[in-house]
Amino acid sequence: MASVLNDHMVPMRDGVHLATDIYLPAGPGPFPVLLERTPYDKRGTNHGDLTAADLVPRPKPQIARWFAEAGYAYVLQDCRGRFGSEGVFTKYLSEAEDGADTLAWLLEQSWCDGRIGTLGLSYGAHVQNALACLNPPGLKAMFLDSGGFSSAYHGGGRQGGAFELKQLTWARKHALQSPETAADPARRAALEQESIEQWIGRRWRLGHSPLAAAPEYEAYVVEQWDNDRLTDFWKQRGIYALDSYADYADVPAVHMASWYDPYSQTAIDNFTALAPIKHGPIKLVLGPWTHGQRSVTYAGDADFGAEAVLDGHVGPDYFTLRRDWFDRHMLGREDAPEHLPAPVRIFVMGGGSGLRTAEGRLDHGGRWRDEQAWPPARARDVAMFLHRDGSLRETPPAAGIEPLSYDFDPADPVPTIGGAIASGAPVMFAGGYDQRETETLFGARHPGRALADRADVLVFETEPLARDVEVTGNVVAHLHIASSAVDTDFTIKLVDVYPPNSDYPQGYALNLAHGILRARFRNSFEHPQPLEPGKVHALTVRAFPTSNLFRAGHRIRIEVSSSNFPHFDVNPNSDWRVADAPPVVARNSVFVDRDHPSCVALPIVADTEG
Repeated sequence: MASVLNDHMVPMRDGVHLATDIYLPAGPGPFPVLLERTPYDKRGTNHGDLTAADLVPRPKPQIARWFAEAGYAYVLQDCRGRFGSEGVFTKYLSEAEDGADTLAWLLEQSWCDGRIGTLGLSYGAHVQNALACLNPPGLKAMFLDSGGFSSAYHGGGRQGGAFELKQLTWARKHALQSPETAADPARRAALEQESIEQWIGRRWRLGHSPLAAAPEYEAYVVEQWDNDRLTDFWKQRGIYALDSYADYADVPAVHMASWYDPYSQTAIDNFTALAPIKHGPIKLVLGPWTHGQRSVTYAGDADFGAEAVLDGHVGPDYFTLRRDWFDRHMLGREDAPEHLPAPVRIFVMGGGSGLRTAEGRLDHGGRWRDEQAWPPARARDVAMFLHRDGSLRETPPAAGIEPLSYDFDPADPVPTIGGAIASGAPVMFAGGYDQRETETLFGARHPGRALADRADVLVFETEPLARDVEVTGNVVAHLHIASSAVDTDFTIKLVDVYPPNSDYPQGYALNLAHGILRARFRNSFEHPQPLEPGKVHALTVRAFPTSNLFRAGHRIRIEVSSSNFPHFDVNPNSDWRVADAPPVVARNSVFVDRDHPSCVALPIVADTEG
């Protein structure tokens, strides 16, 4: 039976104390230690702490006792300014030093044998990556699940220069759950009356934002909003590992994420940077899930089959996989199972029947595969050109072809229907959905246009495929564009288009990956440049990664537009250098002629099995 020391206040270098619960195994010790740091209450329950056999999430104290029974001292700590801990919470920015200070304190405890592992999901992965950049003594192994910023500017805080509105929905959710809100009905009413759509095209500032009623949350969200460029703000330790990899702790580590999670790219970045320069071993796992939902077979409306779950395919279950990882790679137990023998394990989506499952979802299917590297060595970029007739093919366009143009109105953005999203509910939901469906905005369906029928969405498709085609990696669009505005956005989306069948008479258009670029950052994220209205500019839009088998008879679709809301803030198309410049409608054009060809590079994996 584990003994528990609750609310031990661990001192940090600046005198702040962090509330820490310690679960010790039976026996005299000392013990190897596992550390989990969280902003979500060290005695709470995380939605991802479950197994396929038991989909009821386990409370953190129960998990801690389970690990203690396996011989580990398990340490749970509230992050700075959260729940029992002292100090002021500023999202992400104190975690490197606080984590390193906690490890230093652990090494001084008589019950610690000097070997410390870290684990955690989402924010619990961010804090691990942050402290690892300081290479703290005692750190012996890590398991990062769905997080750990390589660069929060490029994925997590912003993407392509556009603001991830999940930062707002996360802050609003936790502001509403805060003790301050519980004690102040006026504050709650003020927070609840704000809606994201009311702030389209409006400039945020302190006291004038959707979070004005909760200044402690507003402060850091507005700071993220204000830093639209890649400034020193985004290069702070804890949210920017790119310049710390040489000093990063050389310990065994798993970087796990999923295709419908905004942290798939950062997991890949960390793996590809660290694996060649560290002894590790460093592992990469990429599943078909949404954020932390690794023990269900579906993501949104798409089901990937019984093989999709982690349980029985990556490890026995989430808890046993991590315990065996630490047993083997932290404690040196050679008898512990090695569930990840290859450097990379990915789930290739696709191959299902395309019919509706008993639960009412698309049977998309898929399978696991081990790889020796990312991207797979067999992947080759194939240029597919955009043509004015809406076709997508390897043949370059002819001369003299007119561009495709549309009006992008910031007051009528293209709605988000699924995708790689976290912390978006109830205004947006992650996963795969039929892009033929009527627009879905803020979680409620309403009569309107299908996305492909909107005038501001350009659709490019292959002919029905003669054979199976696997796309694994990052789809990259190289566009020639022009705009009537000095700034605007361009978005891309990769879609698997099913032919009609008995369950889906109109077919099914499954979203796989998205990308966005704010045009003023086309040449540099540090030094924005306005567009010259009417002039042709070249820009590159990089989608987040995916892996999908497009079956014979399907079509590969690329959608191009200028918004994806509420996943990202809406570009007002006005001059960002002019205070309170009003939004304008932009006339945007994509060129598809021989002298200004637009294309996408599809990472196609050769020798795909049927």
